[in-house]
Amino acid sequence: MIGAAMITLAAPDFTLSWTHSVEKIGWVEDWTIEAEALRLTRVAIKGSGAGMEPDDSARLENGWWVWNPDMTVPLLRLAASGKTGAGWTLCSGAECRELGATASAPLILKPCGD
Repeated sequence: MIGAAMITLAAPDFTLSWTHSVEKIGWVEDWTIEAEALRLTRVAIKGSGAGMEPDDSARLENGWWVWNPDMTVPLLRLAASGKTGAGWTLCSGAECRELGATASAPLILKPCGD
């Protein structure tokens, strides 16, 4: 695969955060890596707007709408246009890295087999 990169996380839990490109509102998601899928366990958004409505179960905590979905996906595809002003921050434990700040092919996050 040309241009592919792999990130290995030390723990199965990670947080993905970004600023919504239109509404300029903070968004944070907590994920857990399972054998063949990624499980979304918590979402927090700093407000609401176009495509950012909090879930009916959301509660307001320190200015953030927070809820605990139980959604599993085989992978996450992050479009990296380079035109949104920023990318995503992926944190696992104390280590964080920025992803997709510049234009590139979509970034794919998925569990790796042994």
